[in-house]
Amino acid sequence: MTRSSFLIAVSIFGVAFALQASADDSHMHHAMNGARLAAAASAAWTEGEVRSIDKAAGKITLKHGAMPKFDMPPMTMAYRVKDKAMLDHLKPGDKIKFDVDGAGGEFTVIRLEKEK
Repeated sequence: MTRSSFLIAVSIFGVAFALQASADDSHMHHAMNGARLAAAASAAWTEGEVRSIDKAAGKITLKHGAMPKFDMPPMTMAYRVKDKAMLDHLKPGDKIKFDVDGAGGEFTVIRLEKEK
């Protein structure tokens, strides 16, 4: 096996990080897959604006940008939330970043962060 050095650049939320490591060929493949997963995770976030909240039903209506992972254009849509507590500190007009799971044909917000 040969030893090699590589540099991985990852951009998360507009902040670039550079990672350098020395690894043999068998570990380089795993490191590159990790970088791809990190990039895919950051791409999963969608920016949106809260339009309405129905805490009793566990739903939030969002006006959001495109969601490439679902080939979905920008729109306004109601989503279930994974946990009703996610809605506790939100109000209409709040800007958020969120991630959606489409398992079972139903879109559910699985994580969200309120923008500052």
